[in-house]
Amino acid sequence: MSVLVVVETFNAGFKKSALEAVSYGHEVAKKLAVQCVALVIGKTDQAGSLGMQGAHKVIFCGTDEVHSDSAWLSTLISEVAVKNAAHVIVTPHNSTSKSIVGRLAIRMKGGCASGVTGLPEISGDQFEVTRSVFAGKATVRLALGGDCKILSLAGNVVPLKKDGVVAAVEVMEKPHSTGKVKLLETQRETGHIPLPEAERVVSAGRGLKDPSNWGIIEELAKELNATTACSRPVADSGWRPHHEHVGQTGLAIKPNLYIAIGISGAIQHLAGVNNSRVIVVINKDLEAPFFKAADYGVCGDLFEVVPRLTEAIKKFKQAHS
Repeated sequence: MSVLVVVETFNAGFKKSALEAVSYGHEVAKKLAVQCVALVIGKTDQAGSLGMQGAHKVIFCGTDEVHSDSAWLSTLISEVAVKNAAHVIVTPHNSTSKSIVGRLAIRMKGGCASGVTGLPEISGDQFEVTRSVFAGKATVRLALGGDCKILSLAGNVVPLKKDGVVAAVEVMEKPHSTGKVKLLETQRETGHIPLPEAERVVSAGRGLKDPSNWGIIEELAKELNATTACSRPVADSGWRPHHEHVGQTGLAIKPNLYIAIGISGAIQHLAGVNNSRVIVVINKDLEAPFFKAADYGVCGDLFEVVPRLTEAIKKFKQAHS
């Protein structure tokens, strides 16, 4: 038996979500007293490094092509799962997992859950996991049956394991693609940490009054090594690109630190950020709904508070450098 963790490479390395999935798989494998096996799909020379996150063995499927066909991918994964007697399959919760989790459940005759938010509770044949529902306002517990459990893991669920050792790598023969979909081109944003991967996020709303004022947000984010985000009205107005929009109709994120500046905190926005570990709100309206969800709140003019906060962070970094 084993727990199979499926990860894709990114720029010849791994995203934080992939490392978290392996760490999670290691913890599940400990509960079941089985091995954690990582299946790496893509191009990299760092496959063995996943042993640091707890993989006992790494299976490397190196391919020069980017496969966007979920049928081809789920077939490949299920074949590896059967060969390694996997009773649990784990993958990061992303666009790929959304297209393959259901297919894998059918192929493996098992139960599936997307966006899992905690380690499973296992007792005999009982296997229960939790996930968020109703835009993060509630949590549901799911009992999964079947021969194999297929899970996609939400971000920031488990701490990264870093004390393992480099794992042995088994190289698969390059698979022949029988997929019916061919991806011609991929365009990615560069130059910053993607929002789903960011541990710190500085976000702003219409309280900035004008897009020309965004410089104070970017300066604060730079000092914190954070990624910038925005509310929907800001993105709809063209102040910021839509890939920075967080909320119910944008990206749902779970950073360790979320700083909301000039955002009232409508329920649609909160739905995308309320799983952040620490929320800091800066707003001059003491009645802003966001203060009810905040761990820390500053009631004041953002044009005074944000530059002073940035300066204080600079001084702190200089004093501790």
